[in-house]
Amino acid sequence: MKVAKRHRHRHGMHSLRGKLTLANVGLLAVGIVAATTVSIMGMRLYLLDQVDSSLLKMRTSLGSSGLTLRQVDSLGTLGVIRDRVVPSESDPAPGSIFAVVDGGSRPVEIFGMAPTQAQRGLAAAVHDPRALAAGTEPGDVTVHGAMYRVTATRLADGPYILLATSTELLHEGIAKALRLDFAVGALLLALLACLTMFSSRRCLLPLEGMVETSSAIAEGDLTRRVPSSRHPTEEVEQLRLALNSMLHQVETAYRTRERSAAQLRRFVADASHELRTPLAAIRGYLQLYDKGMLREPGERRRAWDRMHGEVDRMGRLVDELLLLARLDQRPEIRFRNVDVSRLVRDAAEDLRAQQPARRVAVSAEGAVLVRADESGLRQVLGNLVANVRTHTPVDAAVRLGVERSDGVVRVCVADEGPGLAEEDAARIFDRFFRVGSAEGSGLGMAIVQGVVDAHGGEVWVRTAPGRGLAVTVSLRSA
Repeated sequence: MKVAKRHRHRHGMHSLRGKLTLANVGLLAVGIVAATTVSIMGMRLYLLDQVDSSLLKMRTSLGSSGLTLRQVDSLGTLGVIRDRVVPSESDPAPGSIFAVVDGGSRPVEIFGMAPTQAQRGLAAAVHDPRALAAGTEPGDVTVHGAMYRVTATRLADGPYILLATSTELLHEGIAKALRLDFAVGALLLALLACLTMFSSRRCLLPLEGMVETSSAIAEGDLTRRVPSSRHPTEEVEQLRLALNSMLHQVETAYRTRERSAAQLRRFVADASHELRTPLAAIRGYLQLYDKGMLREPGERRRAWDRMHGEVDRMGRLVDELLLLARLDQRPEIRFRNVDVSRLVRDAAEDLRAQQPARRVAVSAEGAVLVRADESGLRQVLGNLVANVRTHTPVDAAVRLGVERSDGVVRVCVADEGPGLAEEDAARIFDRFFRVGSAEGSGLGMAIVQGVVDAHGGEVWVRTAPGRGLAVTVSLRSA
């Protein structure tokens, strides 16, 4: 859990949340800069177009009137014109400047007054009034540190009139708009960063749960699963479901491996115990023979028969163990149509031959075909009949039956013996399981289950104390 907490608090710029925040803020910043640039340029072009239109109208009006310098000077008697076009000396940066220059850009007197400082500055800023008068657009000049838009027109007697309008207010307005845009943009970026961090934390919260779950599983808690969030996103929810499914499979595989390992250990222990018993008996008889304690021919014969019996028991045990080992490896079975009714009748005849006094009933009329391996089915029926022969009294009746329904064939071997308790019935298919001091190796029913599983079928028992045992095998019909 410490590992999960350590990862949970790492939310730097290299984290997914940090990268998402940087990406969103970066995209918005680019958008704000682009929008501000376009809007400022549009506003500047619009305002300059207004200034240029005013200057061009005035130039057109003066140029088309055919005025001379003397006529212009005579207009000085009109105070309105003087107040409008002649700045005072106390205003170093008027909104508009009206100046008359000769062909060499030298200012001349108008209205009977010497050129003002602003008029001299405008004349000095305009190097070539001819080109300005011939141009279709006003130009930019700087007069005493202030920006102006200027145009010119030629009088009838040769001098040029310079008309200039200040653009300082225009540029100040653009600067204020630019500062306002950047201030609002910075506020939006900060707000977006906070919202992105908050929303990404809520959306990525299940990932932190996945980290904690993975850490818990690494520490041994295989039952942990990733919990669902209250507001899951589709992608994260799909990842959560896939991860939980994978964890379930991992847990199942781990439990299966542990169970298989436990079964293998118990199997080896039981096999060692089962093999040790006949080996001990054989060793005992050999020691008796070696010490000369078997002097009578009858004793030696009995010891010889006992050793042969134990060797046969060991051989059968090893054969059954090898069969179970092959079944555990899921061998490839060659399926073909097999008449299971015939196999049931053969098993019943074998039981009657071995125990003539036992009542055996068979309900298997006609041919019932299944897709199976004949030798495997004979092994199953032989083990079931041997189980009845070994663990039930001779006077207990036995019934063998075959029935088919819905594409499934069921073979049942039922006896009227003492039956089994519930806890013993639950372990009947365990290897080396025997009830009490019963004879046999305890592998018969395990082999039955292994063969049936290899055929893709099912096997189950129905029993109770004093009510006999019924084993049913279910196989696919041909």
